[in-house]
Amino acid sequence: QVQLVESGGGLVQPGGSLRLSCAASGFSTDEYALLWFRQAPGKEREGVLCLSTNDGITYHIRSVKGRFTVARDRAKNTVYLQMNGLKSEDTAVYYCATDLGRSCYYGLDQEVWGQGTLVNVSS
Repeated sequence: QVQLVESGGGLVQPGGSLRLSCAASGFSTDEYALLWFRQAPGKEREGVLCLSTNDGITYHIRSVKGRFTVARDRAKNTVYLQMNGLKSEDTAVYYCATDLGRSCYYGLDQEVWGQGTLVNVSS
């Protein structure tokens, strides 16, 4: 059974940092592109960035470039989203997902979704 489980969300002050984890089971994280999405209160879910199979990063939201980065730990079969310089507009539920393909596909019909983890940026 393929599964993604996120963790690491919480309350953080503006300017702070958080690292989200996305642990995979049933497949290896370096077989497929892994994506992060977010859904802010009252808004549609949107793609944030993608980690390709060769560790390349593409950003779907321009405002996070330079603040967010992503990396995989192959030994732990886990992908990490490092978020620095957090802003109130980053408040959202964050999801990792994969279409079980090698391309960065940002459609909402991903094959596998994690359950989401809430990031609340507030003073």
